[in-house]
Amino acid sequence: MNPWIDAKVLTIKKWTKNLFSLVLQAPISSFRAGQFTKLAVYDKINKKKIQRAYSYLNSPNQKNLEFYIVRIENGYLSNMLYNLKKEDTILIKKNAFGFFTMDEVPSNEILWMFATGTGIGPYLSILQEGKNLEKFKNIVLIHAVRYQHELIYLPLMQRLHKQYNGKLKIQTITSREKNQYSLYGRIPMLLMHKTLEQSLNLTISTENSHIMLCGNPLMIKDTYFFLKNHKNMQKHFRRKAGNITIENYW
Repeated sequence: MNPWIDAKVLTIKKWTKNLFSLVLQAPISSFRAGQFTKLAVYDKINKKKIQRAYSYLNSPNQKNLEFYIVRIENGYLSNMLYNLKKEDTILIKKNAFGFFTMDEVPSNEILWMFATGTGIGPYLSILQEGKNLEKFKNIVLIHAVRYQHELIYLPLMQRLHKQYNGKLKIQTITSREKNQYSLYGRIPMLLMHKTLEQSLNLTISTENSHIMLCGNPLMIKDTYFFLKNHKNMQKHFRRKAGNITIENYW
Protein backbone atom coordinates (compact mmCIF):
# COMPACT_ATOMS: atom_id res chain seq x y z
CA MET A 1 0.00 0.00 0.00
CA ASN A 2 1.45 3.34 -1.02
CA PRO A 3 -1.16 6.06 -0.54
CA TRP A 4 -1.16 9.59 -1.88
CA ILE A 5 -0.87 12.22 0.85
CA ASP A 6 -1.01 16.01 0.86
CA ALA A 7 2.17 18.04 0.48
CA LYS A 8 2.29 21.76 1.29
CA VAL A 9 4.36 24.06 -0.89
CA LEU A 10 6.95 25.97 1.13
CA THR A 11 9.00 27.53 -1.68
CA ILE A 12 9.28 27.64 -5.45
CA LYS A 13 12.80 28.57 -6.56
CA LYS A 14 12.54 29.69 -10.18
CA TRP A 15 16.13 29.56 -11.39
CA THR A 16 15.38 30.09 -15.10
CA LYS A 17 12.25 29.97 -17.24
CA ASN A 18 12.80 26.20 -17.55
CA LEU A 19 14.52 25.15 -14.31
CA PHE A 20 13.03 25.32 -10.84
CA SER A 21 13.15 23.69 -7.44
CA LEU A 22 10.09 22.76 -5.44
CA VAL A 23 10.36 22.65 -1.65
CA LEU A 24 7.58 20.78 0.12
CA GLN A 25 6.52 19.68 3.56
CA ALA A 26 4.72 16.35 3.93
CA PRO A 27 4.48 13.48 6.46
CA ILE A 28 6.15 10.92 4.17
CA SER A 29 7.74 7.70 5.33
CA SER A 30 11.53 7.64 5.52
CA PHE A 31 13.42 7.21 2.26
CA ARG A 32 16.94 6.24 1.25
CA ALA A 33 19.21 8.85 -0.34
CA GLY A 34 19.06 8.38 -4.11
CA GLN A 35 15.44 7.28 -4.21
CA PHE A 36 12.53 8.99 -5.97
CA THR A 37 8.86 9.55 -5.32
CA LYS A 38 5.84 10.63 -7.36
CA LEU A 39 4.22 14.05 -7.33
CA ALA A 40 0.74 14.69 -8.71
CA VAL A 41 -1.93 17.30 -9.25
CA TYR A 42 -5.59 16.59 -9.82
CA ASP A 43 -6.92 17.44 -13.28
CA LYS A 44 -10.47 18.58 -12.56
CA ILE A 45 -11.46 18.60 -16.23
CA ASN A 46 -10.45 15.00 -16.95
CA LYS A 47 -11.00 13.95 -13.35
CA LYS A 48 -7.70 12.15 -12.94
CA LYS A 49 -4.32 12.61 -11.30
CA ILE A 50 -1.45 13.81 -13.46
CA GLN A 51 1.68 12.31 -11.93
CA ARG A 52 5.40 11.96 -12.55
CA ALA A 53 8.45 10.61 -10.76
CA TYR A 54 11.00 12.98 -9.23
CA SER A 55 14.12 12.24 -7.19
CA TYR A 56 14.64 13.62 -3.72
CA LEU A 57 17.45 16.17 -3.68
CA ASN A 58 17.42 16.68 0.07
CA SER A 59 19.05 14.33 2.53
CA PRO A 60 16.70 11.90 4.35
CA ASN A 61 17.59 13.61 7.63
CA GLN A 62 16.42 17.03 6.42
CA LYS A 63 12.92 18.15 7.32
CA ASN A 64 11.93 19.78 4.04
CA LEU A 65 11.60 17.86 0.77
CA GLU A 66 13.33 19.32 -2.29
CA PHE A 67 12.94 18.43 -5.96
CA TYR A 68 14.88 19.85 -8.93
CA ILE A 69 12.61 19.97 -11.96
CA VAL A 70 12.81 20.91 -15.63
CA ARG A 71 9.80 22.76 -17.01
CA ILE A 72 8.73 21.06 -20.24
CA GLU A 73 7.18 23.18 -22.95
CA ASN A 74 3.56 22.03 -23.27
CA GLY A 75 4.13 19.71 -20.29
CA TYR A 76 0.98 19.78 -18.18
CA LEU A 77 2.42 18.72 -14.83
CA SER A 78 5.73 20.59 -14.95
CA ASN A 79 3.93 23.83 -15.85
CA MET A 80 1.40 23.27 -13.06
CA LEU A 81 4.22 22.75 -10.59
CA TYR A 82 6.16 25.77 -11.89
CA ASN A 83 3.13 28.01 -11.31
CA LEU A 84 2.35 26.84 -7.78
CA LYS A 85 2.27 29.37 -4.98
CA LYS A 86 3.42 29.18 -1.38
CA GLU A 87 0.91 27.31 0.82
CA ASP A 88 -0.61 25.49 -2.18
CA THR A 89 -1.20 21.75 -1.77
CA ILE A 90 -0.28 18.95 -4.15
CA LEU A 91 -0.07 15.17 -3.79
CA ILE A 92 2.96 13.04 -3.01
CA LYS A 93 3.41 9.29 -2.51
CA LYS A 94 3.97 8.39 1.13
CA ASN A 95 6.63 5.79 0.33
CA ALA A 96 9.67 6.19 -1.93
CA PHE A 97 10.81 4.07 -4.88
CA GLY A 98 14.06 2.97 -6.46
CA PHE A 99 17.41 1.26 -5.98
CA PHE A 100 19.79 4.06 -7.02
CA THR A 101 21.22 4.02 -3.51
CA MET A 102 24.56 3.45 -1.84
CA ASP A 103 23.56 0.17 -0.23
CA GLU A 104 23.11 -1.21 -3.77
CA VAL A 105 26.54 -0.06 -5.00
CA PRO A 106 29.55 -2.33 -4.31
CA SER A 107 32.79 -1.09 -2.79
CA ASN A 108 35.54 0.16 -5.05
CA GLU A 109 38.44 2.59 -5.16
CA ILE A 110 36.62 5.28 -7.19
CA LEU A 111 32.90 6.05 -7.41
CA TRP A 112 32.04 8.05 -10.53
CA MET A 113 28.73 9.95 -10.37
CA PHE A 114 27.72 11.12 -13.86
CA ALA A 115 24.71 13.47 -14.16
CA THR A 116 23.10 15.61 -16.80
CA GLY A 117 20.65 18.40 -15.96
CA THR A 118 18.27 17.67 -13.11
CA GLY A 119 19.84 14.22 -12.79
CA ILE A 120 22.19 15.81 -10.24
CA GLY A 121 19.40 15.51 -7.64
CA PRO A 122 19.93 11.99 -6.24
CA TYR A 123 23.69 12.49 -5.97
CA LEU A 124 23.20 15.62 -3.88
CA SER A 125 20.88 13.67 -1.61
CA ILE A 126 23.48 10.91 -1.26
CA LEU A 127 26.37 13.30 -0.63
CA GLN A 128 24.46 15.46 1.83
CA GLU A 129 23.57 12.39 3.88
CA GLY A 130 27.09 10.94 3.64
CA LYS A 131 26.24 7.36 4.58
CA ASN A 132 27.88 4.24 3.06
CA LEU A 133 30.56 6.32 1.33
CA GLU A 134 33.49 5.10 3.38
CA LYS A 135 33.81 2.14 0.96
CA PHE A 136 35.27 4.49 -1.69
CA LYS A 137 38.68 6.16 -1.63
CA ASN A 138 37.61 8.83 -4.14
CA ILE A 139 34.22 10.10 -5.28
CA VAL A 140 33.90 12.04 -8.53
CA LEU A 141 30.76 14.13 -9.13
CA ILE A 142 30.33 15.13 -12.78
CA HIS A 143 27.53 17.50 -13.78
CA ALA A 144 26.92 18.18 -17.47
CA VAL A 145 24.63 21.00 -18.64
CA ARG A 146 24.20 23.05 -21.79
CA TYR A 147 25.28 26.43 -20.38
CA GLN A 148 27.29 27.49 -17.35
CA HIS A 149 24.34 29.37 -15.79
CA GLU A 150 22.44 26.06 -15.61
CA LEU A 151 24.82 24.79 -12.91
CA ILE A 152 22.22 25.79 -10.35
CA TYR A 153 23.53 23.67 -7.49
CA LEU A 154 27.22 24.40 -8.00
CA PRO A 155 27.42 26.36 -4.69
CA LEU A 156 26.12 23.28 -2.84
CA MET A 157 28.52 21.05 -4.79
CA GLN A 158 31.41 23.34 -3.78
CA ARG A 159 30.37 23.22 -0.11
CA LEU A 160 30.26 19.43 -0.28
CA HIS A 161 33.71 19.44 -1.90
CA LYS A 162 35.11 21.27 1.15
CA GLN A 163 33.17 19.06 3.54
CA TYR A 164 34.71 15.86 2.13
CA ASN A 165 38.29 17.16 2.55
CA GLY A 166 39.65 16.08 -0.82
CA LYS A 167 37.75 12.80 -1.13
CA LEU A 168 35.11 14.37 -3.39
CA LYS A 169 36.19 15.78 -6.74
CA ILE A 170 33.90 18.02 -8.81
CA GLN A 171 33.92 18.34 -12.60
CA THR A 172 31.41 20.42 -14.54
CA ILE A 173 30.79 20.18 -18.28
CA THR A 174 29.01 22.49 -20.72
CA SER A 175 27.92 21.29 -24.15
CA ARG A 176 26.84 24.51 -25.87
CA GLU A 177 29.33 27.11 -24.72
CA LYS A 178 33.04 27.19 -23.97
CA ASN A 179 34.28 28.81 -20.79
CA GLN A 180 37.24 28.63 -18.44
CA TYR A 181 35.33 26.94 -15.62
CA SER A 182 34.05 23.73 -17.24
CA LEU A 183 35.06 21.12 -19.76
CA TYR A 184 33.37 21.52 -23.14
CA GLY A 185 31.49 18.76 -24.97
CA ARG A 186 29.40 15.68 -24.27
CA ILE A 187 30.27 13.07 -21.67
CA PRO A 188 30.73 10.15 -24.14
CA MET A 189 33.15 12.15 -26.32
CA LEU A 190 35.11 13.43 -23.31
CA LEU A 191 35.49 9.82 -22.23
CA MET A 192 36.44 8.67 -25.73
CA HIS A 193 39.23 11.25 -25.93
CA LYS A 194 40.25 10.64 -22.27
CA THR A 195 39.79 14.36 -21.59
CA LEU A 196 37.69 13.72 -18.49
CA GLU A 197 40.11 11.26 -16.90
CA GLN A 198 43.08 13.51 -17.66
CA SER A 199 41.40 16.57 -16.14
CA LEU A 200 40.81 14.65 -12.91
CA ASN A 201 44.06 12.69 -12.98
CA LEU A 202 42.09 9.49 -12.43
CA THR A 203 41.57 6.42 -14.60
CA ILE A 204 38.36 4.47 -15.19
CA SER A 205 38.85 0.70 -15.22
CA THR A 206 37.05 -2.46 -14.14
CA GLU A 207 39.68 -2.90 -11.41
CA ASN A 208 39.20 0.43 -9.68
CA SER A 209 35.87 2.05 -10.62
CA HIS A 210 32.13 1.88 -10.22
CA ILE A 211 30.05 4.12 -12.48
CA MET A 212 26.67 5.70 -11.70
CA LEU A 213 24.69 7.25 -14.57
CA CYS A 214 21.67 9.52 -14.09
CA GLY A 215 19.90 11.90 -16.44
CA ASN A 216 19.30 12.16 -20.16
CA PRO A 217 18.61 8.68 -21.67
CA LEU A 218 20.77 9.50 -24.70
CA MET A 219 23.74 10.31 -22.45
CA ILE A 220 23.16 7.10 -20.55
CA LYS A 221 22.88 5.03 -23.72
CA ASP A 222 26.01 6.48 -25.34
CA THR A 223 28.07 6.44 -22.13
CA TYR A 224 27.08 2.86 -21.35
CA PHE A 225 27.98 1.86 -24.93
CA PHE A 226 31.43 3.42 -24.52
CA LEU A 227 32.05 1.85 -21.10
CA LYS A 228 30.92 -1.57 -22.30
CA ASN A 229 32.89 -1.57 -25.53
CA HIS A 230 36.01 0.36 -24.53
CA LYS A 231 36.31 -0.32 -20.80
CA ASN A 232 34.81 -3.84 -20.70
CA MET A 233 32.26 -2.77 -18.07
CA GLN A 234 28.83 -4.28 -17.41
CA LYS A 235 25.63 -3.28 -15.64
CA HIS A 236 25.51 -4.09 -11.95
CA PHE A 237 22.74 -6.36 -10.66
CA ARG A 238 22.13 -7.90 -7.26
CA ARG A 239 22.38 -11.37 -8.78
CA LYS A 240 25.34 -10.49 -10.99
CA ALA A 241 27.96 -7.95 -9.95
CA GLY A 242 29.00 -5.31 -12.47
CA ASN A 243 30.53 -1.86 -12.74
CA ILE A 244 27.61 0.37 -13.83
CA THR A 245 24.47 1.48 -11.96
CA ILE A 246 21.85 3.34 -14.01
CA GLU A 247 18.89 5.63 -13.29
CA ASN A 248 16.99 6.81 -16.39
CA TYR A 249 15.44 10.23 -15.86
CA TRP A 250 12.56 10.02 -18.32
